[in-house]
This record gives sequence, structure tokens and C-alpha cells, in this order.
Amino acid sequence: MKLLRVGPSGGERPAVLAEDGRLLDLSSVTADIDGAFLASGGVERARSAVGAGLLPELNRSQGPAAGRIGAPVARPGKVVCIGLNYRDHAEETGAAIPPRPVVFMKDPGTVVGPHDRVLIPRQSVKTDWEVELAVVIGRRARYLASPEEALRVVAGYAVSNDVSEREFQLEFSGQWDLGKSCETFNPLGPWLVTADEVPDVRGLGLRLSVNGRARQDGCTKDMIFDVGHVVWYLSQYLVLEPGDVINTGTPAGVALGLPDHPYLRAGDVVELSIDGLGSQRQIFEQA
Repeated sequence: MKLLRVGPSGGERPAVLAEDGRLLDLSSVTADIDGAFLASGGVERARSAVGAGLLPELNRSQGPAAGRIGAPVARPGKVVCIGLNYRDHAEETGAAIPPRPVVFMKDPGTVVGPHDRVLIPRQSVKTDWEVELAVVIGRRARYLASPEEALRVVAGYAVSNDVSEREFQLEFSGQWDLGKSCETFNPLGPWLVTADEVPDVRGLGLRLSVNGRARQDGCTKDMIFDVGHVVWYLSQYLVLEPGDVINTGTPAGVALGLPDHPYLRAGDVVELSIDGLGSQRQIFEQA
């Protein structure tokens, strides 16, 4: 099942993208797609409502269904990120292969819709892109016993762009959060694909292009630490709550690792996708 939120920023309406392409209004089931919805069995309620034919169709040409798609999860409590989680990305940046997951936090206020504008920060000269598989937590998790158990707390998956300012990240601070938490730096979506529809999360292709030129082309099978391991590992140190988002790392092809370092400028168009999870498109603007 594909869950999404449609409408203007701050006024999104919850919806389901049906298999036949219709957009179904989920408002009778929940006020929003958020942590409370996920924690209370909302996914199953939504699935039952779809199966019973209880959800009216949203008109795509008018009202809240027209135009904008918001982030598929409202107000995530935290965004946890895993750095250097693809061997080729670690190598292109000159970093050693990490023996344990590299963990940092990203301001959850950075989360925006998949096609929203992204702002290049003032004084930025090294704004970069990163296509990533995002994991959305479906129930509270702490001290999970195994990676297998960890997969059972995952509500679903989405496309994420972990936009980064490399000078802020690597030169201005001893930790990465400063260059990761700028305004609009985490487009998410277009939808949350429930975990049951992603039987092999280890075999998803990830792609990103800038102004039509291919930059990243990887696969989740090349992760150093796979999804189950990442969620299990984090649960040993953090309490993961429903609606939390985990960005699981990016493959090679970021501007930081390319010979000419083609960092983003105002007017650049970034397009990215992950197999089965949809696609994004952003136009970058100067803040």
C-alpha cells in the first residue's frame, strides 16, 4: 500500500494511491499520517478501508489533491542518518570503511515534500545531493534482539534526498549536523510504501541525476550495514518511535566525490528515484 499526503504545506490530506492509480481520501480513517497513526494500527485500518471500498476518490483536478504532494509522514520526531554506508561512497570521499554504523542526527524540520523547492543556504558554496533509502518506524523499539526482529518494527520505506552542505558539514564543525540541517534539506516521498510491498529491501536500485546528467546509480545490496542491522543497532542506543525516519546512506556519485566537484547552484534540477518507491524532482533556489 502507498500512503501519501496531498495539498498545501500545513494543510495536507491523508490519502492512499490505489493499485489502479486512483487517489483515495483517507480522512475518514485518520486526520493525518503520523506517528500516532502508525502506532495505533493505522496501516491495517487503512488497508481494511481500501479493501471494503469505503474510501472516496479525491479529484486530482481540484481541491487538496491538485498539485502538491507533501512528505508522506507528518512531523517525524527525529531523523537519524547513517553516513558512509556504501563502500563506493566511502572510497570516493577518501574515508575508511567504518567498522560500525556512522550515526548522526538531522533536524526533522528539514523534511519537505518530494517536489518542493530546496533552498541553497546563504553563503553556501558546497551544497550537495544524496539519494537514500528512508526507513519509517512503525512501532516503539528499544534494545531489539536481532536484525530480524528489527525489520518487524518497520512501517515502510520512502525515497529521501539527504541534501548536505559540505563546507558547513566538514570544515565549519567537528560534527556533521550543521551541514545536514539547513532549511528544506530533506525532501521525502512521494509516498510511504508499506513494508509488506517491499519483499527484498536489499535489492533496490537508487538513481539520481542533476540537470539530466546521471550522477548516482547504486543498489541497496551494496550497503555495508543493511536495514535490519541499522535499525537493530540504533535500538541499542536510541528509543525509536513510530514516525521516526532513518536515512540509510548514499551510493557513490555525490559532488564531493567527483573530480570537478559540481556543487549545486540556483536553477539546478535534481531528479531521483528508487525502484518501487517512486521519484522526486526538485529545483534548487537561493535562500
